[in-house]
Amino acid sequence: MDVVLLSRLQFAAATMFHFLFVPLTLGLSIIMAVMETKYVRTGDELYLKMTKFWGKLFLINFALGVVTGITLEFQFGTNWSRYSAYVGDIFGALLAIEASVAFFLESTLIGVWIFGWKKLSAKAHATVMWLVAAAGNISAIWILTANGWMQHPVGFTIRDGRAELVSFTAVLFNKFAILEFFHQISSALLLGSFFVMGVSAYHLLKKRHTDFFTRSFNIALVFGLISSFSTAFTGDLHGTHVAEVQPSKLAAMEAHWETSTRAPLHMFAIPDEENETNKVQIGSIPGLLSILAKHDLNAEVIGLKDIPKDERPPVLITFAAFRTMVGLGTLFPILMIIGWIKRKKLLESTGYLKIMVASTLLPYIAMEAGWVLAEVGRQPWIVYGLMKTSDAASPVASSQVLTSLIAFILIYSLLGAVGFYLMFTNAVKGPAQAVKE
Repeated sequence: MDVVLLSRLQFAAATMFHFLFVPLTLGLSIIMAVMETKYVRTGDELYLKMTKFWGKLFLINFALGVVTGITLEFQFGTNWSRYSAYVGDIFGALLAIEASVAFFLESTLIGVWIFGWKKLSAKAHATVMWLVAAAGNISAIWILTANGWMQHPVGFTIRDGRAELVSFTAVLFNKFAILEFFHQISSALLLGSFFVMGVSAYHLLKKRHTDFFTRSFNIALVFGLISSFSTAFTGDLHGTHVAEVQPSKLAAMEAHWETSTRAPLHMFAIPDEENETNKVQIGSIPGLLSILAKHDLNAEVIGLKDIPKDERPPVLITFAAFRTMVGLGTLFPILMIIGWIKRKKLLESTGYLKIMVASTLLPYIAMEAGWVLAEVGRQPWIVYGLMKTSDAASPVASSQVLTSLIAFILIYSLLGAVGFYLMFTNAVKGPAQAVKE
């Protein structure tokens, strides 16, 4: 197999596995900070038990996120050395700031939070939890700034055959990165909310610790209701910017082949990339793509036929990932509105509780689909419009990458099995077993 393809598969496997843990860390940390703050303000021991119960699940998740994330940055030297040599002046600086400032700060604060229960006042301990949440989200800022630069490179010049930074401000305030950050953080908070509501719904169906899990559910519900709408709103803003700076991605997202005004949106399609058409096309709505992409019924949307074949992303994968993300993103606010209506009668709403247990994994699927859309939709560019992925891989033997790819899959599968087992068993035990009173 081609070394570029193998390197892409390895990075994709490592990234997508790592991304199973990052959003929950970001979202759950905020919910936990609210729970602990409620304990400080009210003195109600139930909120303390809630903080410790959800905190145990948070720590298992965080540990897995750390272990699976460390290897990612090394791949820029092992698998993508040509990329690092070309844009390391910009990309490397952003990753260095994330690791040496935000991540180290977050890790240190988590240590203080774990061992500080009897050494800090209740108010100081709750403050540490807020700082943990802030540090995690600051870490996300730098990672997404780096990714945003790859999606829409700004603030650089080409000198002596490599990209060099000329405006750190332009990179930091890159509109693509800012919109990506707010969309991802909203999504992470939504995922954290669904996680808490799903586990809570499981126990409420079994009529166990009903006060504990009713309060947990309702706290998460507030965040879920807000974040479900903010995720859709930021996604719309992000989509219009993608239409502006990445027309090839937009065209692939919608399987849109012909450049046209009043461009139609296809609810479902099966793209035929060889013949540059759609084999199946169902539910086409005239003008809707122009409205969604540029908020203008008469706007022109570039079709794939006007983009060189060697600069088009894989259409089927991009189209399917986008439809998966948007379809689930439409479902989430509906579930949250129903939950808000039923929040005072949760124990009687067994049907809704069963749906929420089954829906626990849906935000994971939506976020993974979003990352597939972002990264596959950017192809064949590793830095959009600047450097192609085929030019970025390290000059190593395919056999070396294949060996490491197999090793990654085996090791990560083992880590995942252990981690998910610990998460599951501690989640179903409930607070009486998971928390020492």
